[in-house]
Amino acid sequence: MPQSDLPQELQPFAVLGVPVHLTSDYLGWLVSQAAQKRGCHVVTLNAEMTMQAGQNPQLAEVVQRAELVIPDGSGIVLYLKLYGKQVERRPGIELAEGMLQAFGKSQKLGTVFFYGGQPGVTDAAATVWQQQFPGLMINTQHGYLKPEEQFGFEQQLKDLQPGLILVGLGVPRQEFWIAERRHLCPDSIWIGVGGSFDIWAGTKTRAPEFFRKNHLEWLYRLYQEPWRWKRMLALPHFAWRSLLYRAGIGNRK
Repeated sequence: MPQSDLPQELQPFAVLGVPVHLTSDYLGWLVSQAAQKRGCHVVTLNAEMTMQAGQNPQLAEVVQRAELVIPDGSGIVLYLKLYGKQVERRPGIELAEGMLQAFGKSQKLGTVFFYGGQPGVTDAAATVWQQQFPGLMINTQHGYLKPEEQFGFEQQLKDLQPGLILVGLGVPRQEFWIAERRHLCPDSIWIGVGGSFDIWAGTKTRAPEFFRKNHLEWLYRLYQEPWRWKRMLALPHFAWRSLLYRAGIGNRK
């Protein structure tokens, strides 16, 4: 959807040149899109992805073209507050869970597809959700397909035409993968969900509420995955760039 056609409450606001959409009801808007069969790519923006987009024009373009970009990370929310935008953090996993609940309650919205993760993880995650919503149809595929298997998988997606497709391949791989294959299911809601399948399957745990409320979820993730420390260096870089932009040194676009 062109940015000029967005409802007023979804007009974008630039975060270091990358758009994020502001509204009080992301879930309601997205469920409405699904009900109307208006396909959409949802990007869950955090500080790390913002810095990657600043270095990767292809990723920046994918984010620019997405119909919905939500403030997933605490850094994004704090940046917006520097500009007087009083918004709450909207974690992508919670938006995805809200969509799954909506699809579980209304079969008219269609079926769901989980793609990504280690073999067995999406199956376990689907089982958890289907125990909550027995009528929810979820097809799955792990994220370790061989190149020669991709065509058959993409044909499966095209045949199924799920209403909701959740892709957990990590950033930025999942964003590129969605952008390159949206044409297969043009009426679907596509969301990059990172490691959400692992959390639903129980192979990993989400940060406790204390960490989430105090903008420290990144610290808990670093504790779980210490190999991420180099990627975490993007956080202080983002904070410094944000302060420079606020001081007028740089172009907010």
